[in-house]
Amino acid sequence: MNKTAVVILNWNGCEMLRSFLPSVVAHSEAIGGVEICVADNGSTDESVSTLRREFPTVRLIILANNNGFADGYNLALKAIEAEYVVLLNSDVEVTSQWLSPLVEYMDTHPEVAACQPKIRSWRQKEQFEYAGAAGGFIDRYGYPFCRGRILSVVEKDHGQYDTVIPVFWATGAALFIRLKDYHDAGGLDGRFFAHMEEIDLCWRLRARGRQIVCIPQSLVYHVGGATLKKENPRKTFLNFRNNLVMLYKNLPQDELNRVMCVRAWLDHVAALSFLLKGQLPNARAVVQARREFKKMQSLFLAERERNLKKTILNPIPERINSSILALFYLKGKKFFSNII
Repeated sequence: MNKTAVVILNWNGCEMLRSFLPSVVAHSEAIGGVEICVADNGSTDESVSTLRREFPTVRLIILANNNGFADGYNLALKAIEAEYVVLLNSDVEVTSQWLSPLVEYMDTHPEVAACQPKIRSWRQKEQFEYAGAAGGFIDRYGYPFCRGRILSVVEKDHGQYDTVIPVFWATGAALFIRLKDYHDAGGLDGRFFAHMEEIDLCWRLRARGRQIVCIPQSLVYHVGGATLKKENPRKTFLNFRNNLVMLYKNLPQDELNRVMCVRAWLDHVAALSFLLKGQLPNARAVVQARREFKKMQSLFLAERERNLKKTILNPIPERINSSILALFYLKGKKFFSNII
């Protein structure tokens, strides 16, 4: 059994694999005890034939259909035997010895379930990447932000966040996790399909007393937005719907009603904002996300009750007891160092 398995979920990403898989192979296999796998999520392009022809050392796991990010990984990891797994996006360029700091830290910190490297933008190499940066946090109303990225403001990396610290969530773009913890927590929620599923998983882990950290001594570069662009209405729908589902599944009982009431107001403000910007499809997506959540809500009741029964850490320190929107727009706090 290998110590670490790097698992890349691919869907019609042949060119991404050609561009970024060589760095993963070159900088991972040399470490030893590492298996590199690509789980193909029902691609219809040349991904499978390209992998077989150009990357013979990479293990290929073929999934018959596009199961989405969440269930795609759930299915792929059933075929993995390793102590650690890395859920790595196909548009990530890794650096030399990127795995070593992650493995070494996890080996000596059994209380930590998962971690992430520092993530910079592949397009702007000195800048943090939007989806993960140097570790994720969340506010009282479910809005995620990062050490290095608050809402739309992304910082340049000057080494200001090079310490290892506990975080609320580790990005799904490069999520390093103990396979046992992944399975014990129930894995990613396949009903999410894509977006927010890693934050939901990390919330379960933190509530059960397991730790999540960012290890900036490991560095990778992420393209980001390779599947759905930021302004895509489908992405807007999934982000809003899944965020509401995540809150419902994990919020403590004494907070549920108040937080959901505030979120209803904030979501309608978001829809109005999209409308005023002339982005009618995104405005509709927010409204549709709320409607879909209402239809789905009862399906998550049993899991909510199970999560609350297993909760031993409340409050979670990395979930700030305030609104990131208020801090950003009303108090002008646009950098992580101004907030925490």
